[in-house]
Amino acid sequence: MAEFDAPEKILAAAERAKQEGYHEMDAFTPFPMEELTDALGIRHSKLSLFVLCCGLFGMLFGFFFQYWVSVIDYPLNIGGRPLNSWPQWIPVTFELTILFSAFGAVIGMIFRNGLPRPVHPVFNVDRFELATKDKFFLCIESVDPKFDKDKTRKFLESLNPDYISVVEHVHTKDPYHQDDE
Repeated sequence: MAEFDAPEKILAAAERAKQEGYHEMDAFTPFPMEELTDALGIRHSKLSLFVLCCGLFGMLFGFFFQYWVSVIDYPLNIGGRPLNSWPQWIPVTFELTILFSAFGAVIGMIFRNGLPRPVHPVFNVDRFELATKDKFFLCIESVDPKFDKDKTRKFLESLNPDYISVVEHVHTKDPYHQDDE
């Protein structure tokens, strides 16, 4: 993980890492940077499509459930209207569309973000607390196919960072698990 002191430096470093072929990397900044998403090569997720599908499922479920109840299971003739008078089903259909969309968004977000993840390994680096103040961090993950510990370190050094840290996964700071020593 490389530490920089300016947003322009981490932006240039992320673009160069992307050009070098690294894909599994992340950046940590004290404020949001929209340009960093493109520099890191983060693609748009399919979460919106998933939410749309959940909403459509909720809409169809709400509509056909009311149809089944009103026409097939418990038909009641109210005021001489036809049994399949669909305008009265619009409020419930709309509400179920919104409800299923909201559940889809929450479940999709949790799945996409890999939650629950109470502790990230970067929190084991002492200098990482500066990411909330004035420092910018670029982390290349070891799961990247191009990752080699020595070559990646040399690459990060070529970016002229202020500091380079090796992020190791230590379980002792995980509040939910204890290491067996």
